[in-house]
Amino acid sequence: MNEKYLVITTGGTIASAVTEKGLAPKMSPEELVTYFKPSPEIELDVKPLMAKDSTNMQPEDWLLIAETIKAEEENYDGFIVTHGTDTMAYTAAALSYLLYRFTKPVVMTGSQIPLGMQYTDAESNLQDALLFISDTDLTGVFIVFNGLAMVGTRAVKTKTQSYDAFESINYPYVARIMHGKINHMYQPKPESLNLPARNKLVLDPNIFMLKAFPGMTVDIFDYLLEHAHAVIIESFGNGGLPFERRNLLPGIQKLTDAGIPVVITTQILEEGQDIALYEVGQRVVEAGGITAGDMNTEAIVAKLMWLLAYTQDMAEITRLLQTPMAHDMGFD
Repeated sequence: MNEKYLVITTGGTIASAVTEKGLAPKMSPEELVTYFKPSPEIELDVKPLMAKDSTNMQPEDWLLIAETIKAEEENYDGFIVTHGTDTMAYTAAALSYLLYRFTKPVVMTGSQIPLGMQYTDAESNLQDALLFISDTDLTGVFIVFNGLAMVGTRAVKTKTQSYDAFESINYPYVARIMHGKINHMYQPKPESLNLPARNKLVLDPNIFMLKAFPGMTVDIFDYLLEHAHAVIIESFGNGGLPFERRNLLPGIQKLTDAGIPVVITTQILEEGQDIALYEVGQRVVEAGGITAGDMNTEAIVAKLMWLLAYTQDMAEITRLLQTPMAHDMGFD
């Protein structure tokens, strides 16, 4: 029986060409799909959705991608989304929540060098994505890039130019693809989380993210109190924030007292956080900061937008944020 996959194109470097103002998406979806080399048992359809540099990708675009995939769930065995690399990890995380418990695999890929250019990595990434999706029994969202498949909520772009642009942070790679062969490396365990049925895909993008630095003004919290539905703070180390001189803790307390969740993550990519290890972290928790374990920032942003669209209850947001979902937290 033939397998049938839908290729959804959104633009990005993979479809870009040189213009007077630099690289920009120009390649037609019909031309892009010719670079796949499927076996006779595989049928590919293509659906052009947008032609964007992923820097311009917004939550509304995540919703459009998710709605398109969901509408075609019964018609295809899986979905390949071509996407720019700069915000691919954010989109992959967002799709992981918007399509939570989706019954088919969704694979995202792109390239560091456009199709048709010398030394492009695009053709190999497209072939690897096709090989992975046709040889996996996993469902959910994945990124396939430079011969590695990784869970969508764990991918982070760590390099701007090299082929190995993405890493799986605090979680094993799912598979390695090399010379047309796939080596399955890790099988994520099924999750048993039951969530209420949601009839409509929605997000609340009204969040604000701060990166802590020595000397950061405390006045920013007054602005956030009036304009943000939730705040993410990238703290130092294990979750600490300063409480001497420019004391940030009263600002956090002010937000949480007003019912605005304040999620505390770390600026350090590897190994997550142990916020109770130091006094500077314990004081953050006492002020109402919500710890995020070993989740990466991209996943926190997407998950928080997804949660805020359905509830403003602080306790429920805290519970669900700290509940592993789409393999975004903890190592199962």
